[in-house]
Amino acid sequence: MTVRVRFAPSPTGFFHIGSARTALFNWLYARHTGGKFILRIEDTDKERNSEAFLKVILDSMHWLGMDWDEGPNVGGNYGPYFQSQRTDFYRQKLQELAAKGRAYEKDGAWWLRLEGARSKVFDDHLGREIEKVEAAPMVLDDLIRGRVERAEDRDFVIFRSNGEPVFHFVNVVDDIAMQITHVIRGEDHLSNTSKHLEIFKAFGVTPPAYAHIPLILKTDGPGKMSKRDRGALIEEYQQRRYLPGAVRNYLCLLGWTPANGQEVLPIEEIIRQFELKDIHQSNARFDERKMAHINTQTLRHLPRETFVSLAQPILKSAQVIDDQVTTERLNEVFAIVQEKVNSLEHLPEFVSYFFTDQFTKDPAALANLTKKGGDPAARLCEILPALETCAWTETDLDAAFTATGLAHQRKATDYFAPVRYAVSGQGGGAHLLGILRLLGQAKVLARLRAF
Repeated sequence: MTVRVRFAPSPTGFFHIGSARTALFNWLYARHTGGKFILRIEDTDKERNSEAFLKVILDSMHWLGMDWDEGPNVGGNYGPYFQSQRTDFYRQKLQELAAKGRAYEKDGAWWLRLEGARSKVFDDHLGREIEKVEAAPMVLDDLIRGRVERAEDRDFVIFRSNGEPVFHFVNVVDDIAMQITHVIRGEDHLSNTSKHLEIFKAFGVTPPAYAHIPLILKTDGPGKMSKRDRGALIEEYQQRRYLPGAVRNYLCLLGWTPANGQEVLPIEEIIRQFELKDIHQSNARFDERKMAHINTQTLRHLPRETFVSLAQPILKSAQVIDDQVTTERLNEVFAIVQEKVNSLEHLPEFVSYFFTDQFTKDPAALANLTKKGGDPAARLCEILPALETCAWTETDLDAAFTATGLAHQRKATDYFAPVRYAVSGQGGGAHLLGILRLLGQAKVLARLRAF
């Protein structure tokens, strides 16, 4: 059996991190099994659908590296892949149920008729008599949740009075038509499953295997992460220049753990390890700090050529560099800086001092420098003579700091912080001797004197 899974978003809003994780788990399972990943657009909500939102979904999936085997812009043998283009097919399937006596019309809407004994009971909530059905419970052997048993106790609407099919109906009809073998979706859909199984039963079709993945909880406090919570939209990470591979890597960890416990993994290794049985039952809590950490680790381990190709347009856009700055110069800078870079978002201010004298100075770093005691300007006055006569290799620079420390009964490192701040405006960063070597003697001395 060829595994066929689907992701079926509605283009009614921005791409939520929970939706991205659902798409990713489907994609991973398809790639792990050598199956097919189908993208199906549930665009039946005419009032809320938007071409702009559809573009956001497609662009975000491409950004995250999730390609689909069938769907929009790709095609396939089971299309169309937009539900708005399948209306005639849904009506045909409705008539198929009606002919079998499993669907009937009432009050302008079409209802699915459940099988079972019927009785009239008074519903206190509705304030009227209703018909209840003693239907056999639907049993689901969920691949993650285990055995789930639930019975529907009344007929339910499958086509509204305005002629539009409901979600439950089109969901099942399309899963049948597209030969979906596994439905991997959020745990919040578990309550819908008994209705879906009833529709499969009405069509006389064996349902696909179901796997309901845990919810993503907000960072602080109880409750499911919503689109209004900080960090909930994939677009935020695109705008903040996160690496798509790092975001994808973190999403994999929301409800799944690699076998060896290692968290930063190439996508090929994640695909190799990914199994539905290893998905957690407990809900996953979103942690943006952990995502940032994975992004930093991924960034620091990029091949130098890749890092420079990402950094160059960012620095140009921020007007930190121009076309006169060569790729060779960038390679020299990032050879000592890359291992200290936290994000591409803040890269311009992190490296601007290499390329311009108009660099930002961190007031917190200056406050910390003076708080530790001593006069940083006095320390610079002590080190200047040694730097003025230094041969300007890292070995000679190191010797100059050591000799100055001995002459003034200090440690060589007592001069590092004031020199670093004077030449870079920062309290941390790359190896200081490497910074001094790359800036050059004239520029360093000028900045020390200016301070």
